[in-house]
Amino acid sequence: MTSTAETPLLEEYVTDAVDHGELPAGRSSTGRWSAAWFIIGVEVAERFAYYGIASNLINYLTGPLGLSTAVAASNVNAWSGISCLLPVLGAFVADAFLGRYRTIIIASLVYVLGLALLTLSACLVPISTPSEHIASVASSSPSSLLNLLFFFSLYLVAIGQSGHKPCVQAFGADQFDEKDPKERLERSSFFNWWYLSMCAGVSLAILVVVYIQEAVSWALGFGIPCVFMVVSLVLFVLGRRKYRYVRRRHEDETNPFTRIGRALLAPSACRASDVEDATALVRLIPVWLTTLTYAIPYAQYMTFFTKQGVTMERTIVPGVKIPPASLQVLMGFLIVICVPIYDRVLVPVSRYITKDPCGITMLKRIGTGMVLSSLTMVVAAMVESKRLETAKAYGLIDQPETTVPMSICWLLPQYLMLALAEVFTIVGMQEFFYSQVPTELRSIGLALYLSTLGVGSLLSSLLISVIGLATGGDGGNSWFNSNLNRAHLDYFYWLLVAISALGFFAFLIISRSYIYRRVDGV
Repeated sequence: MTSTAETPLLEEYVTDAVDHGELPAGRSSTGRWSAAWFIIGVEVAERFAYYGIASNLINYLTGPLGLSTAVAASNVNAWSGISCLLPVLGAFVADAFLGRYRTIIIASLVYVLGLALLTLSACLVPISTPSEHIASVASSSPSSLLNLLFFFSLYLVAIGQSGHKPCVQAFGADQFDEKDPKERLERSSFFNWWYLSMCAGVSLAILVVVYIQEAVSWALGFGIPCVFMVVSLVLFVLGRRKYRYVRRRHEDETNPFTRIGRALLAPSACRASDVEDATALVRLIPVWLTTLTYAIPYAQYMTFFTKQGVTMERTIVPGVKIPPASLQVLMGFLIVICVPIYDRVLVPVSRYITKDPCGITMLKRIGTGMVLSSLTMVVAAMVESKRLETAKAYGLIDQPETTVPMSICWLLPQYLMLALAEVFTIVGMQEFFYSQVPTELRSIGLALYLSTLGVGSLLSSLLISVIGLATGGDGGNSWFNSNLNRAHLDYFYWLLVAISALGFFAFLIISRSYIYRRVDGV
């Protein structure tokens, strides 16, 4: 009688999940796609806000703020890197103390404050025409106090993202029960559609916000993302009755960080499951280290790719010039096209061939993107060499303000190839780091994926600084000269080709011996 009475409960409710009222989460009334789409909508708005700032940031720093190209690129990479590293701290707070839902609420409020102050700082920057700016950068540069407000606001946005980014995606994946075979497959599909929707938000930001920043005003261009974040927070709260929440630990249950820490320090005195969890985390370290070599080239598309476009012919139709940062939208468009093809065509076909539920393993997916990333830098180096040759042929070496007679369309292949690499590596890393950590630490798992991009950006910033110092002695003609016609970005890209190739071969060796952790009950 007991087993008969319990069976319906197992089918009706989700184990280890509760609803908004702290009651057992009903399988039919909570979670799955009806809840996930609410959360995906919030992520679309957040990515719109983030890329509304990030995608054109280098042009704001070299324009209204008057920084040199190398200093601006280092600042962008440093901010981007820290923005991707701080989620480790935000994920720790969520998994150890506040829970994902509360962390998202608090982080969103900080995010909105940062965007509001960023808008205020842009309103206070003196307005000057391009010719005035070229004639005297110093005279049109804002005060130190205004710069301080800008960078304080910028890093406040990074702090807001630290709690928002890892928790929202983990919270979305939590809406699918890993113990149910059907929902487990839906969760794998969720990561694909999550990234597609996120890229749609990024593309919208690049199309709309970048144009407004360049054609109307920077203040309005920063203000629109602030409004989007406010709307996203309201939408997120409205969906609270649909969500599944991970059951809170009882007072007598050990904090997962303490549990795993003990297993690392004294494995013989711990449960076998704790040792297994600790070992799984240790096995992630080599994978994390090798994927850094993907993240360094990935950091270039928001900095040097954009600056290259500034020097090239950007007129599409007479009288209309496209902002160079708008080429980033092509990455989003390609991802939007490729993700459904991957999810609905490639995965079923490869699943039939390999018998793997995911089609190809997560590590193979990551490795494929790493190869594409390396090839992207080969193309980028060749295109930049062509641009330099064109500038020399037309006598434009010392005329940086004169447009090089070479269409910006030459940059399209490197943007499109990098987008294709994203479809494989970024989505693969998201699913890999989420699934290969203990259930209680999945915000940390996604923060690990983000930290790869963060450390990659910081390493890129370090490389730029070191190379700039090492090559700047000959009349200041470093690889990153503000006059790109005297710079050598092509040399830098070839260096990144070598770094990413070495990283891939190390990843290949490590992935062949990697043992996947069975966290899904299968």
